[in-house]
Amino acid sequence: MKVKSGSFLEVFNYKDLLNQLVSRDLKLKYRRSFLGYVWSILNPLLIMIVMVIVFSKMFNRSIPHFPVYLFAGRTMYEFVIGACGKALGSITDNTSLLKKTYVSKFMFPFSKIVSSLVDYLFSLGAFLIVIVFTRSPFYWTMLLFPFVFIQAFVFACGLGFFLAQLHVFFRDTRYIWNAVTTMWMYCSAIFYPISMLPAWLQTLLDYFNPLYIYIKQFRALVHTGQLPDLTSIGLGCLYALLMFAIGVFFFRKNQDRFILYI
Repeated sequence: MKVKSGSFLEVFNYKDLLNQLVSRDLKLKYRRSFLGYVWSILNPLLIMIVMVIVFSKMFNRSIPHFPVYLFAGRTMYEFVIGACGKALGSITDNTSLLKKTYVSKFMFPFSKIVSSLVDYLFSLGAFLIVIVFTRSPFYWTMLLFPFVFIQAFVFACGLGFFLAQLHVFFRDTRYIWNAVTTMWMYCSAIFYPISMLPAWLQTLLDYFNPLYIYIKQFRALVHTGQLPDLTSIGLGCLYALLMFAIGVFFFRKNQDRFILYI
């Protein structure tokens, strides 16, 4: 099937380049590192230990298996925010390549998000360590975690495409994004129970915060051993598809003008 030039599907014509870009990102991240990919496990584990020490005194009694609760929220947040943050500067960071030859411009933010996904999958090793050492129960529902990650991945792609094209024309996007992500973290109930919030604010998070919706689904699978409610699943899929459509639309609309601003 012939793919129209400039469309998102064109990235699949450059699968070899995608593999090289993802491999390059992972190698650069751990270049000259003695432990290498082990840091994908140690880094989230060390951060989780610090956060557990800080917040367990406040919330440990109201949240059973608090380390698992915290780790589930933290890792989902790190994946979505980290992937979008890397995608944000992907076009401006590849100026020389874009000026030399034609490749699908979608390739650059997409490769950053894929590399973040691979890095995140490595970090799940730390999650297993947390479950074992805290003697938290294993649930069969944990096997369904890819369903949630597909939603989060599609959402991250859409938001990453949108941020990447916006950053080309408005370089202050990076600083605004840093401020937004800090606010987003505190509004996603990562280290505190949502029950401590007023009812109206709980409703806002449940229906209008996509990141919390994905965290909520993931926690249901790995923390309580339950299937996510249908409302969360429906909203998660809706936000993922909507954000993907928005990101692809604006990226495709503006990509021909990138060369004038990079």
